[in-house]
Amino acid sequence: MRILITGATGLIGSEIIRLSLARGWKVNFLSRQRKRVEEENSRVQGYYWNPATGEIDIKCFEDVDAIINLAGNNVAHRWTDRYKEAILESRINSLRTLRHALKRSGNKTITHIVSASAIGIYPSSLTELYNEESPYATDFLGQVVQQWEREADTFSSLNISVTKLRIGLVLATEGGALPPMIRSVKTLTAATFGNGKQWQSWIHCEDVAQMFMFCVEKKCQGVFNSVAPNPIIQKKLLKEVARTLRRPILLPGVPLFFMKIILGEMATLLYSSQRVSSKKIETHGFSFNYTTITAAIKSLLT
Repeated sequence: MRILITGATGLIGSEIIRLSLARGWKVNFLSRQRKRVEEENSRVQGYYWNPATGEIDIKCFEDVDAIINLAGNNVAHRWTDRYKEAILESRINSLRTLRHALKRSGNKTITHIVSASAIGIYPSSLTELYNEESPYATDFLGQVVQQWEREADTFSSLNISVTKLRIGLVLATEGGALPPMIRSVKTLTAATFGNGKQWQSWIHCEDVAQMFMFCVEKKCQGVFNSVAPNPIIQKKLLKEVARTLRRPILLPGVPLFFMKIILGEMATLLYSSQRVSSKKIETHGFSFNYTTITAAIKSLLT
């Protein structure tokens, strides 16, 4: 098996590469950094691309069986009008550059693309339980994810099967939401956002990487929620981190208006609540290594 990964240097991409090599897979990856492309490795081969300009080395497709697409700007930055455009364009341009290049290349070996998506497609709610058929959010992030998924679907015009994984809160020590949480707990500055009752549909980094690989191996098609089976409220997540690190939580919840002063519109991400079901991917045979927050945090912090 040989896969092509975009966004390979990110949290999930790095884990997919590690697990792929352990399984004996070969990996091609696309990078905008020419120095990384020039590094030599018999089992991991880099190729240059620049989705903003549509530039790509079509040799990246040679002998590839499937594409894993993780490309897109991080949403955890202040949402200026310019950056909001970058969030959308980085996702659309990456997929469009891949599709146009595939069409030009005449490649016949690639039959499947597994593309990242996000649970931000669902509205914020303290009471709903969302599955893959649930209504979509109409806010900025909801609209971005809908356009992202529609662009992924265009690969079907090339007779390529399409899978979209709606990823939740990824837990890892190398990046994402957990490291700032750890720092705040250790320095006794940890606090929930608001009352802390918003749902956090989380997933261990290893499990989300395994899910991408599972979908490639089993040729799963369609859309799946990439979240662990047991969502928890934010307050319990923070308490579990504090309990594992043996630190107290002393500060009250931070009100939304205060975070909006600091972060602007992006602050709404910290207060959004999505309780999301993992049942569909489980019915397709996927097994999670980390089903409870206690097991996930323990594996990462001890």
